[in-house]
Amino acid sequence: MSGAVDTSATKLIEGPVVEPRPSAARRFVNAWLVRRLFKAVLTVFIVTTGTFFLVRLLPGNPVDTYIQTQIAQTGISYEAAAAQAKNLFSLDPDAPVISQYATYMVNLLHGDFGNSTLSPGTTVAQVIKTYLPWTLFSVGVATVISFIVGIVAGMIMAYRRESWLDHLLTSIGSLLHAIPNYILAILIVVFLGVKLQLFNLTEARGSYTAGVEPSFSLSFLNDIFYHAFLPILAYALTTVGSWALVMKSSTVETLGEDYVTVARARGLSDNRIRSGYVGRNAVLPLFSQLAVSLGFVVGGAIFVEKIFGYQGIGFSLFNAVNGRDYPVLQGIFLVVTISVVAANLLADVLYSRLDPRIRVGGKAKG
Repeated sequence: MSGAVDTSATKLIEGPVVEPRPSAARRFVNAWLVRRLFKAVLTVFIVTTGTFFLVRLLPGNPVDTYIQTQIAQTGISYEAAAAQAKNLFSLDPDAPVISQYATYMVNLLHGDFGNSTLSPGTTVAQVIKTYLPWTLFSVGVATVISFIVGIVAGMIMAYRRESWLDHLLTSIGSLLHAIPNYILAILIVVFLGVKLQLFNLTEARGSYTAGVEPSFSLSFLNDIFYHAFLPILAYALTTVGSWALVMKSSTVETLGEDYVTVARARGLSDNRIRSGYVGRNAVLPLFSQLAVSLGFVVGGAIFVEKIFGYQGIGFSLFNAVNGRDYPVLQGIFLVVTISVVAANLLADVLYSRLDPRIRVGGKAKG
């Protein structure tokens, strides 16, 4: 009897191992992620296509100007001038728009954004590589500063509801939230630079002092912070109000949750409840918004950088619009689109990981 039992047990152990099937929730999450990725790629494609055709509705462009200048100065034929423009700008001005679009999309798949028409011989990738890091630095630093300050201010406003401090901070936050960053940038220039003369606006123009060799030295770091200080100030002041107001609302809502009441009934200290229960859960919705705000780093810098003369990607975009530089416009808009779409996707994934209670389409995610 015992031998038979042992043999059966051995057979069961030695039998084929059946892999467990993934749960329905896991399959749903995978399908959701695939759908989100598909929508992200489709959005980038639609915006890229729309940008290609829309920028060509702008009146005038440097290619036509170059052709007319060559004809007037050298007396060559239109065909010869167009051939020179084609070689110089890496595009055929006489090709049908559909043909130009097909060539552009094929080149994009190979990582070729084209050449700048304002700076012949300079690729769009070089333009983006030169200017984008400075925008990421200034707006990134400002976003982190405003996010941290906003969280602290929002929690203070929530814990001291209806007090004079709450009313004061709420009013300041609402005012700062209502002011566009370019309006505040103008006010900073007028008051700090002209009226009070606390800042030398001429010296602060550019991303760093001309003639200074970029390095990781302390002097160069001080120099780039000096040039980025006013843009960072404008970005931080116009965003800290929204972070504070959202954090206040989230904290007030969290304070009314049942688990906070239970924690108080258990006799936990206020500091323990604020740090371990309220603060951690109240800040969760802000993380998704932080990811999205970082995606709008490029697009939100155009006017502020132009006002301060800070040479980031927004400054380059402003010049490209004025100069009808189609390739640079298309390249920057593509970078903006990808950053926003990627930030939204990251926000969804991040929030679902931080808060397992979140539901998408009526089903739990994991």
